[in-house]
Amino acid sequence: MALLVVMGVSGSGKSTVGSHLAKKLGWKFHEGDDYHPEGNKRKMAEGIPLNDQDRIPWLCCLHDMLMREYTSGQNTVLACSALKKMYRCILENGEAGINCQNSSGQPEDQEEPASRKILFIHLDGPMDLIAQRLAKRKGHFMPPELLQSQFDALEAPATPENFITVSLEKPVSEIVSIIEEYVRNRYG
Repeated sequence: MALLVVMGVSGSGKSTVGSHLAKKLGWKFHEGDDYHPEGNKRKMAEGIPLNDQDRIPWLCCLHDMLMREYTSGQNTVLACSALKKMYRCILENGEAGINCQNSSGQPEDQEEPASRKILFIHLDGPMDLIAQRLAKRKGHFMPPELLQSQFDALEAPATPENFITVSLEKPVSEIVSIIEEYVRNRYG
């Protein structure tokens, strides 16, 4: 049983990589942007970056969805920016993750259930390449002007978080193959 979150700034390829990966693995795919409330989409479309208060209810909704998938026995890939450590804690722990005390959001003396451990796949790359991609993207509510705010908010995953980092400078097929190999070796 595995839950994967393909994460990174807007334009890093989360949706493309996540959907291709899910298809290749035969898993379910969810686009995190589909779960944003209309108010968040409107705010971003107007060029206003989201703040924590905007994101927390959305992240709690994504956590609930992931836990439903887990409970039903469904291996799942989610595309979600998950820019901050706190956001990743919320994805793992719901509202309990808001006040992350360690990488899992659990008090130091409690072990996190292995079943809820999410593997975060960080798609990382240079801002100029991502800006070029965003400039070509049409019909998305996230304007390219907000890219700097995404990089400003990004807290790249670090030990002891459960993550891998993959360069987005490779072709999508190669990125998906790297992740697929890692997942198959880890989860069987």
